[in-house]
Amino acid sequence: MSGPLPEISEEQRAILEQFRKQMDDALVGTHDDYFLVRWLRARKWNLEAAEKMLRASLKTRAMWNVDNIEKWDPPKALQEYLPYGLMGYDNEGSPILVCPFANFDMWGMMHCVTRFEFQKYLVLLLERFMKIAYEQSQKHGWKARQLVVFFDMQDVNLKQYAWRPAAECVISTVKQYEANFPELLKMCYIINAPKLFSVAFNIVKKFLDENTTSKIVIYKSGVDRWQQQLFSHVNRKAFPKAWGGEMVDRNGDPQCKALMIWGGKLPEELYIDQSSQQSDRDFVETQVAKGDKLKLNFKVNGGEEKILSWEFRTFDYDIKFGIYSVDEQTGEKRSEVALGTVYSNEMDEVGYISTRPNTTYTVVFDNSASYLRSKKLRYWVDLISEEEEGISELTSQMDSTQIASQQ
Repeated sequence: MSGPLPEISEEQRAILEQFRKQMDDALVGTHDDYFLVRWLRARKWNLEAAEKMLRASLKTRAMWNVDNIEKWDPPKALQEYLPYGLMGYDNEGSPILVCPFANFDMWGMMHCVTRFEFQKYLVLLLERFMKIAYEQSQKHGWKARQLVVFFDMQDVNLKQYAWRPAAECVISTVKQYEANFPELLKMCYIINAPKLFSVAFNIVKKFLDENTTSKIVIYKSGVDRWQQQLFSHVNRKAFPKAWGGEMVDRNGDPQCKALMIWGGKLPEELYIDQSSQQSDRDFVETQVAKGDKLKLNFKVNGGEEKILSWEFRTFDYDIKFGIYSVDEQTGEKRSEVALGTVYSNEMDEVGYISTRPNTTYTVVFDNSASYLRSKKLRYWVDLISEEEEGISELTSQMDSTQIASQQ
């Protein structure tokens, strides 16, 4: 498989040839020069970085079993309720995808499939779209190998993304896309964005390459300025009438429901047992004996950038909670979270703090003042990465968004 290439300099051509030599042991027939250019452009023509990125992606592809992915039979929930439609091609031959996102029942989907299945299905769809884009490029040139994506966010329920499994899925999926499908996006239009959509997007874009974010344009609800930009490269006759085009489906529907998967609320009969899929956190249940303390130590090594995060609940009674740190070089002891009573029997206690390198942090659950009762405790405490911080931030911000919208 070979295809047209974008214009590259002589220096870039030499880098491309060297890249092919270095990757020769891992490449197959479908890995043409344009495929390699995508990874080089994603890493600003840094040969070492591009090789590292591509080899990591090839391992991920093996995990997804991409070479045989068409043999996989995805769950009915994904095939019939994930909203999208392929709506023709732009003026340069690029496939156009339309997604009525308000019809995506994220809560229901996460009760019907695992996160792995959800992401694998997106990989399946992207592989199909790339195959179509390659065929288009044979007639229209290399620009046809990129996708135009159109999201309508009208009436989207942001409350779904205050639920941790949904936020985990969003952040993880964004990272998977960035790591495995570089330079695939040509343009992304997001219209009718809710008032506080920008709050969520500012969190998600931390995990997007700046080149990707430069191709995403967001328009708030009631604004139609996007039409001028969209229809500068998309034929109105080949775009649904509901969004400014002239096309209707065989039923005369301006939304062209017959030409796409429309989505909608998932029926509960498709729900499966998700008890083991709700979160990646491994909670521990224990008893803090009367008059005793539970101490958990976490060491942050030099050069590490970590967040110390926690979530816990007590049953029937409150407990004292606090965190202190000790600098391993100076011996300085600091109070990070002042020891105090938390009513974790009424509501889960959740939080996180930033950490410093070469420091040991001690988390304390203190029941020393209780001489009559032991306290049953269910907890998760760990040092987490920036990705985990993003998940926590997304859930809390979406929860705040929902509260604000109700006031």
